[in-house]
Amino acid sequence: MPKNKKKTNAKTKQTSVRKKSLILLDIIELFLVLIIVVLFYLTLPLSTTKVIFIPKGTTNSIITYLNKSGYELGIIDKVYLRFLGYPQSGWIDIKENYLTKADFLYKITTSKAALKDITLIPGETAHIFLDDISKRMNLSRKTLQKVYDKYAYKQDGNILADTYSLPYGMKEDHLLFYLFSNTNKQYEVISNKIFGTYNKNRWYYYITLASVIQKEAANKDEMPIVSSVIHNRLKKGMKLQMDGTLNYAQYSHVKVTAKRIREDNSSYNTYKNRGLPDHPVCAVSVDAIKAAIFPAKTDYLYFVKSEKTGLHIFSKSYKEHVNNINKNRIIKRNLKKKRSKKTEEIQKKKSIKKAKESPKKELYVFPKSNSKENTKSIKSLFENVK
Repeated sequence: MPKNKKKTNAKTKQTSVRKKSLILLDIIELFLVLIIVVLFYLTLPLSTTKVIFIPKGTTNSIITYLNKSGYELGIIDKVYLRFLGYPQSGWIDIKENYLTKADFLYKITTSKAALKDITLIPGETAHIFLDDISKRMNLSRKTLQKVYDKYAYKQDGNILADTYSLPYGMKEDHLLFYLFSNTNKQYEVISNKIFGTYNKNRWYYYITLASVIQKEAANKDEMPIVSSVIHNRLKKGMKLQMDGTLNYAQYSHVKVTAKRIREDNSSYNTYKNRGLPDHPVCAVSVDAIKAAIFPAKTDYLYFVKSEKTGLHIFSKSYKEHVNNINKNRIIKRNLKKKRSKKTEEIQKKKSIKKAKESPKKELYVFPKSNSKENTKSIKSLFENVK
């Protein structure tokens, strides 16, 4: 009996071990199947815009938002997203349109903020720049102006001419605060280097002077010379009488006419008013600021733009200046004649080429006889004879 009991116990032990191993194999098999299903699911293709918005909130609320946006994410995505980490909020740059679900979820937790480069060109006005920002960043132009008017120190020159990388989704007030504070920091650094201090009111005097230089100078090399003319005229109490000062705000690219000079009563009209305008005319470069503070040492009081070179001709006396204007008029007249001659020559060449290309019409001394008409006329003659 004891021997049989031992045998039965051994058999039961073997069967239980087999059962356990089978159950374990089933669990492993099921686990492997689940892994394969998850891996297959995560490798499914997904299409997206390169730049997407992720709201602030819990993982569940973000998944719900993305589902509403058409991404079709489920429980597996939630689990995988929790494993990867917390998604970034705001506008983020995915940089791809087509990727797997796994890559997409990884990107929304690791990608950097989506940025757009916007350049404020030296000599451009804040009015035009705000137009550009509102269009390119999809912001309210009216709100931008309201915020600008509220926090700007002057009507222009509050933003340094530069290229700025601005994040998508930035609100009007945050965007302008960033631009103002960034510029103010740079102004402070430059002022401290030159003067050892930063007096905002005094500094904007030089920004205003720099803005006139920016509008008038043909290039960087001319800036210190143009600056010397402005300094010399201010010292003598002369009116600046510069067209560039009237290219302010919305008039940035508008040609200055005699009518504008007569009708404009703002401080920007340096034909009517002595001294600098009350506000900077436009955004300035660092080169223009340096030229405003460190003008060239000259006795120049006048300058006129050369029609030939596009650069300025500088003079010390009004007589010399008038001579330069007259010479310039002759050059302008001659250039106009040359241009008109060139256009005539081009038109002639075009007409000759057209004539050559067009098919030639055959000229006949006698009109062509129509065979059908001839036969008809002969028949009718015979009929008359009968």
